[in-house]
Amino acid sequence: MKPIKVMVNGIPGNMATKVAEHVFGDERFELIPCSLTGLEITAVEFTIGSQTIALIRPDQRELAIAEIKTREGAFISVDFTRPSAVVSNAEFYRNHILPFVMGTTGGDRKRLGEIVADSAIVAVIAPNMAKPIVGFQAMMELAANTFPGLFTGYSLEIRESHQASKKDTSGTAKAMVGCFDKLGIPFLEDQIIKARDPATQMILGVPGQYLAGHGWHTYTLVSPDQTVKLEFIHNVNGRDVYAVGTLDAIAFLAKKIKEGAKGKVFTMIDVLKG
Repeated sequence: MKPIKVMVNGIPGNMATKVAEHVFGDERFELIPCSLTGLEITAVEFTIGSQTIALIRPDQRELAIAEIKTREGAFISVDFTRPSAVVSNAEFYRNHILPFVMGTTGGDRKRLGEIVADSAIVAVIAPNMAKPIVGFQAMMELAANTFPGLFTGYSLEIRESHQASKKDTSGTAKAMVGCFDKLGIPFLEDQIIKARDPATQMILGVPGQYLAGHGWHTYTLVSPDQTVKLEFIHNVNGRDVYAVGTLDAIAFLAKKIKEGAKGKVFTMIDVLKG
């Protein structure tokens, strides 16, 4: 069985690099030695294992992608870039008929779905690629649909902590807002409390070696009379769990492409079910 060819975009960003390392080390996949990168990147190449990755700036990508497609044939793109770039990147993938896995958070998520729906490609788009966390989200979604209004009158506090380089609010935390809304607790995304300061994070208990890569979330619910308190906590240290989930998303998408799917957006819940 031929390996699935994968182009990881966003190198030398931390998450893109981690995913590329996992792709390179997994015999199911073949890492394409090119990566779309940002305007601010001055390096022209990056090393993953024994492979040199050419870094392609935005002003070079139109010409470069034609050469890559001619040389490599069909492949799946993985996007771990910046929130400000997700829509333009999705349009680029659509225009060049490149199925993709979008792990980048933020941006106009509704527009992402519209871009894929009006295309000849398929994509996995998810705010979180970590399978245990996606499973937790699915459980909460099931609870919200099964017991609407369960926590009516309760107060809610959502706290999330990520590495200082993550500028946007956690996509996972924002996704959970919808669940709690169904459960009877109106809540606005701008009420989410973000921690990005390493000193604050160490007080919270984040291990020092993971300050540069972690995702800690706490959801606290309190009854109107203060006699009932519930807390849901999921803390992830490091980036490996996200990379492993991304590889599963790639394999899932490759299967859907073989089945002839087009114009369809899949989620990580679809990946888990698949």
